[in-house]
Amino acid sequence: MAEPEPERKTIHRCSCSAMLLNENLSTCASPRLSVCIAQVGGRQAVFKLSLIILWSKSVYKVLTIAGSDSCCGAGIQADLKTINAFGAYGLCAVTAVTAQNTLEVSSIFEVPAEFVGQQMDMVLADIGADSVKTGMLANEEIVEVVCDRVRRHNLKKLVVDPIVKSHRGSFLLSPDGIRQLRLSLIPLAYLVMPNITEAEILADMKIRNFSDMKDAAESIYELGVKNVLIKGGHAIDCGIDGGEFFSKSEIIDVLYDGKSFQCFKAERIETENVHGTGCVYSAAIAAGLAKGYNLTGSVTKAKGFVSKMIKESLKLGSGYKLITVPQPGRTRTKKE
Repeated sequence: MAEPEPERKTIHRCSCSAMLLNENLSTCASPRLSVCIAQVGGRQAVFKLSLIILWSKSVYKVLTIAGSDSCCGAGIQADLKTINAFGAYGLCAVTAVTAQNTLEVSSIFEVPAEFVGQQMDMVLADIGADSVKTGMLANEEIVEVVCDRVRRHNLKKLVVDPIVKSHRGSFLLSPDGIRQLRLSLIPLAYLVMPNITEAEILADMKIRNFSDMKDAAESIYELGVKNVLIKGGHAIDCGIDGGEFFSKSEIIDVLYDGKSFQCFKAERIETENVHGTGCVYSAAIAAGLAKGYNLTGSVTKAKGFVSKMIKESLKLGSGYKLITVPQPGRTRTKKE
């Protein structure tokens, strides 16, 4: 008895959404390989594309370890929105929960350190992360737990945003926490990115001009980190260095890799104080690293993104302005 003819369809698409077949598709051999098996006249045949390699869409994962901001302009909330805007998937471990608005932080609840570690263990053991960033770590115990999990899970692309003070000057990391940050966490980092105030604390020196920024970067590098990025967003007296003039109309960030310096410039935008820029910046860099960009490319893309977000920040409350990160597929209207 003759075998029945297999059902034929005009077009079939394999699971990697790129290969079109005029036969009945049976299975796709690999989501990353251009090999598909199809039923042809009752027999299996292997189709290979020799010139086109079909890649499935990768999911890039970024873990942020930081505090919660009830305004959602900074902290975990800003991180996750930024990571998503960069086309990556955000994971989180919450270190602290704040009660705040655009005027003040009224209260901070510090999450028990071991529970922070449990959050990290659960997501890393199951989902994993292509890069990690830290924000507010609150105290010495949390810093120690984060260091332990970074070693335990062999995390390499670690971006440390050393949040020590709020923009209003309140300390968000205890003195012992700062000491542990310098001694234990920074040496594990791929990048540490302090602002001027944080760089002064980490380098134990005053920064008054561009030359001081470079000296501070060298000092922080000696702590054991692979790269240092000092953000120049805080108003400083930029002078002449190496024959090049850095005007006060620019923001200059300085990247040091232990061998040479690289500057990233952007227009200084005249605006009210904008909340969450540092969180967005570090999350954007972490997302870039997760997607395989080199450090220079990640910083460049992130800095351009932050500048755009500052220009489009919104005055939603009575205090500082908030960054509203646009999500993929959504266009901001003029009314917004």
